Amino acid sequence: MDLKKTPPGDMFSHSNIGNRINMFFKCAQDNIELWDRQKDAYSSEPLLPHTPTQRTFDYVLVAHKVEDDSDQRAQRQRAFIQQLQKKNITVTEIAHDDKVFFGIRAPVEAFEDYQYLLKVSDSCNWCGDVKGAVTQATRIRIVHFILNQTFINTGENLKELLMKDVFETMFCLHERRKQKNLKEKWARWSGLFVGQPVNEVKSYFGEKVALYYLWLGWYTKLLVPAAALGVVVFLYGLAFFNTNPLIKEVCNSSVIMCPRCDKRCTAWHLSDTCTYAKVSHLFDNDGTVAFAMFMAIWATLFLELWKRHRARHVSQWKVYDWCEEEEELILEIVNDPNCKPKQFRHSYLRSTLVLIMVTLMMTLIIGLAHALVVFRVVAAPLLSEGSWEFIRDHANTVAVMLGAVLHYVTMQIMTRVNRWVSLKLCEIEKTNSFAATERSFTVKMFTFQFFTLFSSLFYVAFFLGRINGHPGDYVRIAGWRLEECHPSGCLTDLFIQMAVIMLLKQTLNNIFEFTVPWLKSCLSRNTVKKLQRKCGHCYRKACRDENGRVEPCDICKLRDWLRNYHLANTDAFSLFNEFLEMVVQFSFTTIFVAAFPLAPLLALINNVFEIRLDAIKMVRLERRLVPRKTNDIGVWTKVLEAIGVLAVIANGLVIGVSSDFIPRLVYRYRYGPCATGSTQTHCMQGYINDTLSMAFVSHPAVAKDFLPDQMITDNGVNVTQCSYRDYRSNEDYTFTSQFWLVLAVRFAFVILFEHVVVVCKFIAAWFVPNNPIHVKNDRLHDKLARLKEELR
Repeated sequence: MDLKKTPPGDMFSHSNIGNRINMFFKCAQDNIELWDRQKDAYSSEPLLPHTPTQRTFDYVLVAHKVEDDSDQRAQRQRAFIQQLQKKNITVTEIAHDDKVFFGIRAPVEAFEDYQYLLKVSDSCNWCGDVKGAVTQATRIRIVHFILNQTFINTGENLKELLMKDVFETMFCLHERRKQKNLKEKWARWSGLFVGQPVNEVKSYFGEKVALYYLWLGWYTKLLVPAAALGVVVFLYGLAFFNTNPLIKEVCNSSVIMCPRCDKRCTAWHLSDTCTYAKVSHLFDNDGTVAFAMFMAIWATLFLELWKRHRARHVSQWKVYDWCEEEEELILEIVNDPNCKPKQFRHSYLRSTLVLIMVTLMMTLIIGLAHALVVFRVVAAPLLSEGSWEFIRDHANTVAVMLGAVLHYVTMQIMTRVNRWVSLKLCEIEKTNSFAATERSFTVKMFTFQFFTLFSSLFYVAFFLGRINGHPGDYVRIAGWRLEECHPSGCLTDLFIQMAVIMLLKQTLNNIFEFTVPWLKSCLSRNTVKKLQRKCGHCYRKACRDENGRVEPCDICKLRDWLRNYHLANTDAFSLFNEFLEMVVQFSFTTIFVAAFPLAPLLALINNVFEIRLDAIKMVRLERRLVPRKTNDIGVWTKVLEAIGVLAVIANGLVIGVSSDFIPRLVYRYRYGPCATGSTQTHCMQGYINDTLSMAFVSHPAVAKDFLPDQMITDNGVNVTQCSYRDYRSNEDYTFTSQFWLVLAVRFAFVILFEHVVVVCKFIAAWFVPNNPIHVKNDRLHDKLARLKEELR
């Protein structure tokens, strides 16, 4: 094992620091208090107390050992290390097998500069980091920025050197004492129903990660009433499972339905789908309308209450007015006092190019949705011609489920494509800060993912069974008939699609996310244990000090570095992926909840495990995330607000267009027994027959669609007429007056529903202020106290 410490440079020497700080004062004497004040009877402590000596390492670089000094990789390694030396960064080099580890430790002057610049900044001066010891989380954030903004003489930065295999990887170290504390309190399966130590998470992983868990915990808590009401709606449908007149009408019906596909499909009895009708009623009943309205208002209340919840914590953390762009400017100065700001840019040419690329990408995604439609159109008749009786009898349902599985596979592939395209589009835009790049990437990635996930669902919700034509004039794709809705309604197809996607996406993703880093952690333990046996002589406090104030031996350094090296890698996308997963789930929970009232319950169950799974991954199985300081979840708030608005529109359309709520309503009050004055029968008696039209084989066009063998039922009865779901005349197959009345009422309901719910959303948003009064008062008192302190 080789050990080599490189000598520090002089960039952060006392004299240079003093010269750089002078630019913030009118004259040289104004900054004497900061650096050169002598202690006497009339003096006090320095404005910025000296940071205690830190013996832990802020970052670790890993490279493959290169024996040939003339190799380009070796030369680039040395060049990068030399650039770090010029910034007075201490680098400890330790070789192990075929790897070389570089321990990075930044000078104390860099952190004192950072603290002072925070104090004189516009938005960050309220932060608690302006005085006192610099936390390890802050040290990591500063050093991470310096490493990524260090260039060698060829103009290459660390990102490019990593891509060219000059360095293998980079990571920051877990703090053993705090990591152990988080394991005991938070990152354990036995704490599923225990509260989260958000303040300790903030101190260790930074405000950005803490806000993610704060938001996820709040979202999970507010899912409880939504899930409970969804279960009530489901039980309401279950209560009338066997007594509902519509179900009885289907199950006792003698109606012969037209063949569902060409060639081998035969005429069938409506009563064959009794079970399907019962399942449909579980999710398409009168309670669904009230539940959809509740969820639309719930989404608004959730966001408004979240803003209040967030305000309490960011005020407590002293980052209420924090500005990420301003901190980035401060870090630029700490890294290079002669830096120039990145100018804001706008190019109509680049914007046009990005717009064209986004349009092409959206076209591709929608094209894939059409491909899934074609798959279902082709799969249904092929399955109905199969040899398995069960699949043949349930061909449409099996086709829907296979389509949902194929949709999930497409989602997994397109997620990687969408990420790559989003990154390239951000490079074209050339934003002026990392925060701006992150916002732009988030909007693009979520937009692509949203269309990837929901394009197929929008087809099932709003087009399935409405564009397929009728006997004698079926719409076909390459000779294949478009699929039809069940006589009980189209909502069950949407429910099946959503249930399969939600269950597959949540279950398989969580298993994969946890299993991969867990297996890697198990396989890497042997390497660490070998070094642990070698380090048996370290009984002194040097290697057991958990506060990082004493220099450990070289073997213990390497053991700690290897322990972190063998953990699963993390990057800037790690937290983004978690946010994206949960926001997509929020979309499923709100947008088509009218078709799947149990979606909030599934989301609640998933989130209870998701919080602990993510915690265990971050604390035990993954390398430490770079702590980021922020005061909000960023552009995700705007995304959630947009989803809330879309949920109102989508649920209004699902109830008004996709479900049978409006046709049932029209039948009850216009065409049913009660509308004609009959009191002896149920108001919905005869509804199923009312929604069916008749096709006669004697009609020339109908005869072309159905072969003679298709009009023979399983019982061997040769039929001359069959029924299909539509409001059409039996003579000329034109739409009846009832169709136009139902259509008018559908549109009227959608407009009324959306306006009423939007008004309720605005009232809810106005009624719940974003900031609690005690937060405003606390900030007022804190500002007053700080201003008074400046006069002392």
